[in-house]
Amino acid sequence: MKEINTALLKRFRDAYQKDSEAQVLNAALSQTDLADLAFVPTAAAKLKGPFSVEVKTRGVTSQERSGRCWLFAALNILREKVAEKCEIEQFELSQNYLSFYDKLEKANNFLQMVIDHADEPIKGQLMQYVLRGMSDGGYWCEAADLIEKYGVVPKSVQPETYQSGHTACFVSTVNRLLRKDAQELRALVRAGKDPYERKQAMLAEIYKAECIAFGEPVTAFDFEYRDKEDCLHQDRGLTPLEFYHRYAETDLKHYIAVLNEPTFDKPLNTPIQFHGIENMTGRDMKALNLSQKDLEALCIAQLKGDEPVWFACDAGAFDFRKAGVWDPDSSKIEGLLGGFSIDFEKGDRLSYNASSATHAMLLTGVHFDEDGQPDRWKIENSWGEDVGEKGYFVCSEKYFQDYVYEAVIDTQYLTPDQRAYLKKEPVQINAWDEDY
Repeated sequence: MKEINTALLKRFRDAYQKDSEAQVLNAALSQTDLADLAFVPTAAAKLKGPFSVEVKTRGVTSQERSGRCWLFAALNILREKVAEKCEIEQFELSQNYLSFYDKLEKANNFLQMVIDHADEPIKGQLMQYVLRGMSDGGYWCEAADLIEKYGVVPKSVQPETYQSGHTACFVSTVNRLLRKDAQELRALVRAGKDPYERKQAMLAEIYKAECIAFGEPVTAFDFEYRDKEDCLHQDRGLTPLEFYHRYAETDLKHYIAVLNEPTFDKPLNTPIQFHGIENMTGRDMKALNLSQKDLEALCIAQLKGDEPVWFACDAGAFDFRKAGVWDPDSSKIEGLLGGFSIDFEKGDRLSYNASSATHAMLLTGVHFDEDGQPDRWKIENSWGEDVGEKGYFVCSEKYFQDYVYEAVIDTQYLTPDQRAYLKKEPVQINAWDEDY
């Protein structure tokens, strides 16, 4: 049978009408949010409490209605270094400053890829990938590149604007402009003309639009603060790079993205790489694909070293934002909708687009059970203090195993075998096939 016909619909209808439980659930769902009704507070309560290992952090930030989680998480790592060095408790780095350059660099990479691949068919996979355009989203390596190229500044020097925290309209408008620019650049290249003068003019338009929306990025500033002894410190005429090297410098090249993506095209214990339209430098993005057990061990080692862990997960899976919980056992959503199961293997879930890494945050703690195994993880989110425990969340070990896909690890914590894996020839993944 290839089509839905009257007989099939009657069979479905008769079965539903005989199912009194389903009709009761229909009545309940007609008046209540599905996720709220599915929430099991007694299961979530088991995840609350202290942690065996916990890294001190200085409060929760808010990305508002933007997709800059990856940048917030990266800058919050550096924030801790500045705060320790200056002996201050309240401090935040400017996300707006770096996200300005992030968008400009993404526009440049987009336009350059259009020029470099002008002979590719417009409906081919490569050009359709490029024409996705820019987004607020990003990767650890992109954050590291931005920091090393442009430095960082205190948030007080380059504060948020309404547009930096509510980016959907701006990004959508700029993507329309970029796609129009792509048509012009392809025509110039195909006509044998030099496209680079027009490319620079196109970037100038985007720079101006960003200045209007987000403010012109600062080039020099004074850094003034009082330490915990109430002593005033003043450092005048700093550039963003000088501030980074003086107060926040970290050897970002010592960090590597570690994945657990057990898909058919990504063998374990092997480096993978792909070229990303989101990457400002146009270089390939690289990561080491390891087992779930190895990924967790590295996260624990770094937390025990008193350093938070930048990580990426599927934030839409079993998310209870108000309670600040990610946990499959705290949800009865399948039972509410008829009793089916949405559970299948992690690798298959990725391959069939049932899940992906959608959000980046910081791991700041882990709790061990009586056997010494992790059973819950503390998370510093960037959704403000009105959700979770003043903005801090917790995820269960079950969620971590199934829906955490990436962590950024200082290479000092890699085992000798894992260091050897990095020397293997990377597996090249098509950019449009990447899962994180």
